[in-house]
Formats: sequence, structure tokens, C-alpha cells
Amino acid sequence: MNHLIAPSILSADFANIQRDVEMINKSEADWFHVDIMDGMFVPNISFGFPVIKAIKKHATKPLDVHLMIVDPDRYLQTFKDAGADILTVHYEACPHLHRTIQAIKALGMKAGVAINPHTSVNLLIDIITDIDLVLVMSVNPGFGGQKFIENTYHKIALLQEIIRTTKSEALIEIDGGVDLKNYAKLVDTGANVLVAGNTVFSSPDPTQTISDLKKI
Repeated sequence: MNHLIAPSILSADFANIQRDVEMINKSEADWFHVDIMDGMFVPNISFGFPVIKAIKKHATKPLDVHLMIVDPDRYLQTFKDAGADILTVHYEACPHLHRTIQAIKALGMKAGVAINPHTSVNLLIDIITDIDLVLVMSVNPGFGGQKFIENTYHKIALLQEIIRTTKSEALIEIDGGVDLKNYAKLVDTGANVLVAGNTVFSSPDPTQTISDLKKI
């Protein structure tokens, strides 16, 4: 499959959120990436359910919701009701990960697992065939605009091998520091989905930048 682009709405202009949502609708982007932060799991706070509902009202593409929160199980139904199509929880935040994944799927959403930069991909071997997506954090979670961590390429290669040997259908998503300089290498290494925030929304022509990120 061709790689997917998921612009991170966290980098959008919230004074003109409908405009930016419409821009993504009309662009070559595939998903909306929505980061949810609680100020506990990560040292930052982002928007809540009303904003997700507002985005969903205008979005014509799937909402890829990334939960950087403690105890996500409390809110799975609420995120479904708010409009999440793909719901990703952090390995580090879920002591009963298999149960959480099954609960997400039972609600009719696709289920993803995110891992922080220090977390080994080998820890996902026992869950890899149960999930739809692995989100590899290529920066430390919590803030946009950070420098890309080069070890990410190694993690992608290891993940690809795990997915191949287990016959998993999980996609590999990369979040953090993705730009026009490294996106091609990420795809060549095995990434299927690229999250792009500042690269898209700080561009003078976000639509063209999304188009550039789609090129092989």
C-alpha cells in the first residue's frame, strides 16, 4: 500500500479550526491525527471531547486519536462517541493492554498501541497480531516541534520483522519530527503512516506540503 499522511491537528490554528479542517479534507491527506494529553502521562494538556466532536462534525476523513493519558480505559466509550475511528493507547499507560485493545475493538474502532522512544518494540510481540497499528514515537511525547530521534529507523526495521514473522497486519505509524527531509527514508524503512504537524501547518502552502509528503 502507499503510505498515509495524518496531519496533526494539534499544530493547526485553533482560531481558524474549521478552515484548517476543510484544508485537510480537500488535501491528499488520509487521516486527521488528534493528540490527547492529560498533563499527567505527559507534561502538557491538549483539547478534550468538545473539540474532537467539532472536528468530527466537519471532517470527511478518519480521526486517528492518540491518547497520551493515564487510565485510558475510563474514556474509551466517550472517545468513540466523540468520533474516534482509530484509538491508540500507550503501552506504558496500560497494565492490562490486551483487555484494553479488546475493549477498543468491541466498540467498533481500530486499535493502536503507541510506544515511547525508550520502549523496545520487542515488548509488542505478544500483542502485535491483535492490533491494527503501532505508533512509534520519534520524539518524546508531550510537545510538538522536537528534533527527530534517529534510532527510530532501527525500531521500524525491527517492527517490520516482527510483523512479517507473526503475519500481523498492523501498520507502522511514525509521530514526531517528520519532515520533507526524512519522510522518504521513513517510508523506505517500512513506515506506513506519517504524522506531520509543524511541517504541514507552518508551511506557507500546507496543501502542497501534504502533497509533497505523499510522493514516493
